Amino acid sequence: MKAYKLVYFPIKGRIEPIRLLLVDNNLPYEDVNCSSGWPDSWKPKLAFGQVPQLIDGDFELVQSNTMLRYLGRKHDLYGGDVKEGAVIDMINDGVEDYRLAYVKLIYQNYDAGKEEFIAGLPAKFQYLEKLLKASSGAIIKGKKTYADYNLFDLLDIHLLLAPSCLDSFPTLKAFHEEIANRPNIKKYRSTDEWKKLPVNGNGKQ
Repeated sequence: MKAYKLVYFPIKGRIEPIRLLLVDNNLPYEDVNCSSGWPDSWKPKLAFGQVPQLIDGDFELVQSNTMLRYLGRKHDLYGGDVKEGAVIDMINDGVEDYRLAYVKLIYQNYDAGKEEFIAGLPAKFQYLEKLLKASSGAIIKGKKTYADYNLFDLLDIHLLLAPSCLDSFPTLKAFHEEIANRPNIKKYRSTDEWKKLPVNGNGKQ
């Protein structure tokens, strides 16, 4: 199949869950660095004037969660029926709530707010732990979903921020380890290119 194109800055940021989905499922893609000419050469031709952007042939999308859902539908990562799809969406939307709080910390209040933010993580992660435990450690038992990659990345960036944050959540910790050790993802994350890529645009993590 023709490679997807992912338009973004040279960071992990919002595009990383999409990269992980493509890598894990052997779907070819090409990164397109939009740093050169940003914003004048890019914003006028982007829906909402923002990245990341997914290009699939002549079809273009922005909004990272929309891109994940599109790929989920296209590559059978959206559950087996409407109820499973709704559960996947629910957890993905919960992940987005937690990600927004993380982004606010990173870009607006890192030095003053980091300690309080980390102290509040158990109160947030208890809900994810309960949801995954109820379905045998997965978002949908026995199935890959598009939201797996968003949740994995959320946990991953929080482990950088607070390395012990999953120690009290064995189900979440096992979920993270299982995905990290999938052959394609493990190989991708072992490269020097991946290791050198910053998580966020301001260098904080």
